[in-house]
Amino acid sequence: MEEIAVSKFKATCLAVIEKIRKTGQPVVITRFGQPVAQIGPPSAARRKPELGSAEGTGEILADIVGPISDESEWEAAQDPIDENEAGRYR
Repeated sequence: MEEIAVSKFKATCLAVIEKIRKTGQPVVITRFGQPVAQIGPPSAARRKPELGSAEGTGEILADIVGPISDESEWEAAQDPIDENEAGRYR
């Protein structure tokens, strides 16, 4: 694996990136002789799936627009309580 000083990398960044693209070999960037970063070609395993990559894989099994239960079971669909009967529930 090739090592390059950070100052040289800064001056030749585009050339180093092009060399990595062509050879596929990573480069270690050093500062005062100590490795601080490694630059390499992207791997297929690290790529995120693209938006819409699951298109066409789902299946709708039921009505997705209509209510899930009978309207008579909805509290909001019930008749309002009489004022006389309202005291019983408080």
